[in-house]
Amino acid sequence: MPGVQHTVIIAAPPERVWAVVVHVERWPERIPTVEAVERLDDGPLAVCSRTRLQQPRLAAAVWTVTELSEGSSFTWVSRSSGVTVTGLHAVEPHPEGSRLTLALTMSGPLSGLAWLLTGSRTRSYVATEAASIRRAAEAPAA
Repeated sequence: MPGVQHTVIIAAPPERVWAVVVHVERWPERIPTVEAVERLDDGPLAVCSRTRLQQPRLAAAVWTVTELSEGSSFTWVSRSSGVTVTGLHAVEPHPEGSRLTLALTMSGPLSGLAWLLTGSRTRSYVATEAASIRRAAEAPAA
């Protein structure tokens, strides 16, 4: 299964990192690889929540939360013709603050081709997203 995983240590408590991760509506102002976010339901992010995400040079995708452990992780899935993309966002305590892990995998009959076409961009986007979350979580509180 093609995919990527990126982990960073963040000098901020897990609660602060989690707040940046889980408030997906604010990603466009914090993460340059996210152009637009539209929540398709009300309330906080939860299992079955759906979000439309637009990223540069990628088709808009609807992501559905499949697992959520409040304060520590969520997994969501986006499906298109022949490809299922699964994204993990995990925050763990670390002696220096927090450890953030972002992972993305592709499965399905066309996943190899999709990875061939988007793998380099995907690896770059995941690294940029981790660095952007780190910056936002470490920034002084306004």
